[in-house]
Amino acid sequence: MAQAYKTETGSGDQGSDRREPRLRRLLSTLRNDRGIWRRGIVLGAFALVLSLVMGLHARIPNTIGNLGSLTETFLPWLAVLIPVLLVLALVRRSATALIAVLLPAIVWLNLFGGLLADRTGSGGNLTVATHNVNADNPDPAGTARDVAASGADVVALEELTASAVPVYEQALDPTYKYHSVQGTVGLWSKYPLSESRPVDIKLGWTRAMRATVTAPEGKLAVYVAHLPSVRVKMEAGFTARQRDKSADALGEAIADEKLPQVALLGDLNGTMNDRALNAVTSQMRSTQGAAGSGFGFSWPASFPMARIDQIMVKGVEPVTSWTLPETGSDHLPIAARVKLSATGS
Repeated sequence: MAQAYKTETGSGDQGSDRREPRLRRLLSTLRNDRGIWRRGIVLGAFALVLSLVMGLHARIPNTIGNLGSLTETFLPWLAVLIPVLLVLALVRRSATALIAVLLPAIVWLNLFGGLLADRTGSGGNLTVATHNVNADNPDPAGTARDVAASGADVVALEELTASAVPVYEQALDPTYKYHSVQGTVGLWSKYPLSESRPVDIKLGWTRAMRATVTAPEGKLAVYVAHLPSVRVKMEAGFTARQRDKSADALGEAIADEKLPQVALLGDLNGTMNDRALNAVTSQMRSTQGAAGSGFGFSWPASFPMARIDQIMVKGVEPVTSWTLPETGSDHLPIAARVKLSATGS
């Protein structure tokens, strides 16, 4: 028995002995292998630059090719560089690079970590949806039925063509008794609409409108907008001047709104991070940011990379926000449930 007891104790000591040399070897390597600190300096520098780009994105100038707005549009995707840097640091066996990689990871989590949590709630008394239906949509009737199936009380559509409007009206009118089409945008509602009119966003034709929805719980001023498209060109960079001008005009219109409860539905061709949309985003809340789950990317529909379709509110409480299934458009429709207040009418 004594011998057996002695053997078991010895076995445990051997395991401990095996662990101790590993720790000693690691500490010795960190102390004596100067290469582990010298290797990967370039990787460490790249990680530092990545951290600065993310943390100071608002300071990247727009004077050359709107580089700042382009960076902010796809800012969350800079995270894909972090695991690449991590793998390269491990391959290089560089302590310097491994420590440096922590910096962009911390910055990214500080910027977007909150979006990874589920912020959806329950309740609410009005559901709204918006969809850029795509002028070349091969199945407008099917797209209309898909959006109506979401159960939304109010639906905004953008990129309507004159030939497709009757198709959308025929498909949506059985569900939505009231509607108004202004130029290439339209609004369908289960509740009465009034004061429908175009909104001038400095384009020369109508791509924005405003209407009052009188719901049982209160009145809501609804703006529908389709801001000009942006392009990425090798010779010109991120061409967004007209979009930016229209965003300023839309922001002025919303700021002048008399009703206290306001919603903006539409394709803004820009994300909430894009400083060029500050005239709008500074005075309204994104339902996805306040009550969504994840990033809610909406474009392109085949592989969503950015949320350029937005539902934003002012004087209204967002309850939940989500992305709807793909239709015949190159955008995904999005929806949100909000809480109106009768006292805010």
